[in-house]
Amino acid sequence: MPLLEILFHDDHLVAINKPHGLLVHRSSIANDATEFALQMLRDQLNRHVFPAHRLDRKTGGVLLFALSKDVERLMQQQFSENLVDKKYLAIVRGHTPDIEEIDYPLRKENGTLQEAFTKYKTLARAELDVPLGNHPTSRYSLVEANPESGRMHQLRKHFAHVFHPIIGDRTHGCNKQNKLFKERWELDTMLLHASQLTFNHPVTKALAHIEAPLQDEFLRVMGIMGWDLNGCHPEALEG
Repeated sequence: MPLLEILFHDDHLVAINKPHGLLVHRSSIANDATEFALQMLRDQLNRHVFPAHRLDRKTGGVLLFALSKDVERLMQQQFSENLVDKKYLAIVRGHTPDIEEIDYPLRKENGTLQEAFTKYKTLARAELDVPLGNHPTSRYSLVEANPESGRMHQLRKHFAHVFHPIIGDRTHGCNKQNKLFKERWELDTMLLHASQLTFNHPVTKALAHIEAPLQDEFLRVMGIMGWDLNGCHPEALEG
């Protein structure tokens, strides 16, 4: 079993770069899974760990664990009160605006509406000579998103709401695009990456900033788009 990439580790917290496709913990809705981040990290560190928040199975990037129940409670409180600054990178369909705010409430499973707010900026755009449907070319954008609330599938639902679904999102995304990426580029990964977490450490009170490098499949698609793998050039922005 491969070792997880550890991004941050002290006496109270540990953060990993969760691979795309890895569940945080066992779930009755994913009986096909045999590996879980919680168990893998526990075995790697040889101690109990407690998830401070969640990432979707297909989302990669910064995943934070507490090393005690007390710290878990304190960090979960910060997440629930939106005191943790979260940044994500995503590759979406179409050419997005330079900046945009999405203020669109989302419905819980019980039908209750919850306020949800996301702001994002466009880092790069691409137009590939790949026809799809009635379009002679295919357009994509790389965005950095900052969800200021923490609703389930918030980014996936918000980008679908503004007609720029995340590539590889089977539930809320574009089936035609997902099929194109699977058949042409053998991609099954959802192109959503939790790139940064910033928060006040619950014990030391110091400002903690954790970054996760992009993983291979995300970088591969950036190469297909012709984007600079070490950071997008300003001239990639258009319009």
